[in-house]
Amino acid sequence: MIVVSHPTGNAFLRAILTGLDQAEQLSEFHTTLAFNEGDLLVDLLPKSFGDELLRRQFPIDRKKIFVHPFKELLRLIAPRLGLRSLVEHETGLASTDAVYKDLDSIVAGRLKEIAKNEGITGVYAYEDAALQTFAAARELGVKCFYDLPIAYWQTVQKLLAEEASRLPNWEPTLGGTRDSKEKLERKTEEAMLADAIICPSKFVRDSLPESFRANKTCLIAEFGTPEIAVQERSYSSNTKLRVLFAGSMGQRKGLADLFQAMRLLKRSDVELVVMGSPIANMDFYRSEYADFIYEPTRPHGEVLRLMQTCDVFVLPSIVEGRALVQQEAMLCGLPLIVTPNAGGDDLIEEGKTGFLVPIRSPEAIAEKISWCADNKSQMPEMGKQARDKAMSLTWDRYRQIVMPVIMSMSEELKNV
Repeated sequence: MIVVSHPTGNAFLRAILTGLDQAEQLSEFHTTLAFNEGDLLVDLLPKSFGDELLRRQFPIDRKKIFVHPFKELLRLIAPRLGLRSLVEHETGLASTDAVYKDLDSIVAGRLKEIAKNEGITGVYAYEDAALQTFAAARELGVKCFYDLPIAYWQTVQKLLAEEASRLPNWEPTLGGTRDSKEKLERKTEEAMLADAIICPSKFVRDSLPESFRANKTCLIAEFGTPEIAVQERSYSSNTKLRVLFAGSMGQRKGLADLFQAMRLLKRSDVELVVMGSPIANMDFYRSEYADFIYEPTRPHGEVLRLMQTCDVFVLPSIVEGRALVQQEAMLCGLPLIVTPNAGGDDLIEEGKTGFLVPIRSPEAIAEKISWCADNKSQMPEMGKQARDKAMSLTWDRYRQIVMPVIMSMSEELKNV
């Protein structure tokens, strides 16, 4: 039986919960918040906040869900009340780090009781919320499965430090350069305690230290494409090529390189649409490239509708895990122009579903955008192939990769 913990929940966590539940191997799931439609609190709160809470739905019996809500609720509410000091990076009472550590501590304390009552063979935990859980599991002789959603921290720090030096005016948008030594040491200790590390892409697996790859099970399990209904789209060859960027507006996702590519292009038949959350003042972005069309974040259905008005999706990330937005864009019929570091190199069939470009290469980005503009008549066929590729990657496939590893390693423990 497996105990699972995750502070917030996401698509790949739900896939694991479903797989374990179907195999009757899920002991308990610990998280901060869990809601369903019709819950009183969801109905009483303003719709925008209620919709945010409904993102915390999980496809298992509620009897197996244990919630620990205090710090996470405070983290969500504090900014709305102007209490930003409470969510200050690492130091705030309700910072993301505080939420993760709190859940980690609670689950670690719970493991001995669970093991005494029913016996467990494994724990499945998430980066930054696993250290105490894994330490307790080790004392019990229980297997530790580590979900690593982004490149290993040493790779992240190296790449971001290089970006800060290469483009110092973009340094405030990098974020990860402000992680403390203590936080980074926790990440190392978590990975060292893990028996298996589940990675969403080859880029993440290859970022791990060689000693981990040699001595641990380091599994690549590519995320499934979101199961969403998207209408077939129509195309026009008589309009501008609409290039879409979607994500947080920082250089970790390569936005500076995309702006530079647009400056190099100088084409009146290409327009850039940027949808995302600004990290800097909008004047800063306009000073870097004035002519982009800004689209604020919006509900998911409206994001998909925006995607269907565009022709190609560009994500020249410096460091990611596997950006799911790539597969959403493909599902909407957009071929990709992405870097291997966006974690989706397997999505690219060169010239068919899109193009891979090196990191830090505005010239290569500009070249591929220019090709798309010059060959706009080929976009519908590329979009179809991109959609077919995205639809071939299912969450069932993801489970079929991860579940055998969990089950086999758990069986090893039973047979000892």
